[in-house]
Amino acid sequence: MNPQLYENVLISDYHYNLSSDKIAKYPLSERDESKLLIYRKGEISENIFLNLHKYIESGDLLVFNNTKVINARVLFTKSTGATIEILCLEPFIPSDFYLAFQQKNKCVWKCVVGNLKKWKNSSLSKKYIYNSKEYLFNAKLIENKNTFQLIEFSWDNELNFEEIIKIVGVIPLPPYIKRETELLDNDRYQTIYSKYSGSVAAPTAGLHFTEKVLNKIKSKDISKTELTLHVGAGTFKPVKTDNIAKHEMHSEHVLINKELIQLIISNIDHIVAVGTTSMRALESIYWLGVKIINYNEENEIFNINQWDAYNLQQDILLIDSLKAVLSLFNIKKNEKIELNTKIMIIPGYKFRIVNKLITNFHQPRSTLLLLVSAFIGEDWRKVYDYALKNNFRFLSYGDCSILIR
Repeated sequence: MNPQLYENVLISDYHYNLSSDKIAKYPLSERDESKLLIYRKGEISENIFLNLHKYIESGDLLVFNNTKVINARVLFTKSTGATIEILCLEPFIPSDFYLAFQQKNKCVWKCVVGNLKKWKNSSLSKKYIYNSKEYLFNAKLIENKNTFQLIEFSWDNELNFEEIIKIVGVIPLPPYIKRETELLDNDRYQTIYSKYSGSVAAPTAGLHFTEKVLNKIKSKDISKTELTLHVGAGTFKPVKTDNIAKHEMHSEHVLINKELIQLIISNIDHIVAVGTTSMRALESIYWLGVKIINYNEENEIFNINQWDAYNLQQDILLIDSLKAVLSLFNIKKNEKIELNTKIMIIPGYKFRIVNKLITNFHQPRSTLLLLVSAFIGEDWRKVYDYALKNNFRFLSYGDCSILIR
């Protein structure tokens, strides 16, 4: 794709009318009873998610995002009665997710603060009960960076940050689910295979999976593996410029292991991404390999920038890219590698790794809808028209689709 072409992609061309009654406010009582739209060779049919295995072939490899949503939304009430809402985005000191969650007594996070103008220089405190004793969880504004704020959290017992945030915070539902977080969300806004804490939003295609679905997949000799992409609040960031070239894509942390690369190599042309987060992570792996082949500077290699997929060398074979990534594991003697990706997948993008995509239905004029259009072309309109006319439920707690190119 010529770099100039993304300057001609207009977000206004990716609009459809989504009324509020189509947006699922609550999940279904059973995860796998969600409706499933099947798109294959331009044809559309429907089933229920329990029968997903019928549309995946023996020999396919499903790639899941095993991130875990944290109770990232913390509410403080000032003595004046004003409510200050802090949404934790990502760790700052220390910046490593694993280390940040192991911290005791204090840590610093990048956050977005609601009602910031009501918070002057004083620290905020929130009471909580642990082992029948009352403690304080404190927040101090270190610096306002305009697009985010640096907040130092402190507490006075033996709990680490992962444990304390479970007590003082709540699951941050997407802004379009216009209700407060309820007890059921602690379970249902989490995949059954979530492992590693760090997301402020769920990889929603994974919310439909149950043990019954996974067992049906296993019985059909379909392989599965996992990666980790911590979903940031930027996934809900609206596109405010019509020309997509002027939109700044958010960055997300990806953790991959050596076994994943080996499995992709063994199953080339049979890769199924479970969700757009897995899709973005997988396609970023190809560009990581391209950078390893072409660059020496490590900092540059491990950052997949917004337009790298259009500006970097385009003719490197997938197998050569994957072998380059595999060699990096061997050189570093690491089992896991972390990278940051801002990859922007828009119409005209050439997919290197993913052949099938399992995904929910996304907001109009969003980067995720651009990704879907990139994957199946103008037929995205046919898919979304069908879903709207046949009572599919939309967005995070909504129904699902499998898109087969």
